[in-house]
Amino acid sequence: MTTDFVVFIANRTLMTALTLLLPILGSALVVGVLVGLFQAVTSIQEITLTFIPKIAVVGLVILFTIPWMLDTVIRFSRMVFDQIIILGQ
Repeated sequence: MTTDFVVFIANRTLMTALTLLLPILGSALVVGVLVGLFQAVTSIQEITLTFIPKIAVVGLVILFTIPWMLDTVIRFSRMVFDQIIILGQ
């Protein structure tokens, strides 16, 4: 029973982490591709040109998705505590 519990919690932890990180990493990927395309078209090879837009977009994505992220983490925590209570019975 405890092995199944550990596997279940590990699976849910990885899926929750992936769910939380997907919007951040996806937006950074899209901006990186667009800036790379812009650099290739204009032949501008400025290193800092890639960081500033990514930081700005990632910051905005985090700002707009933080309520959803907090709700997801709270639901995950409640699920873990409920599973611990069920396991203890």
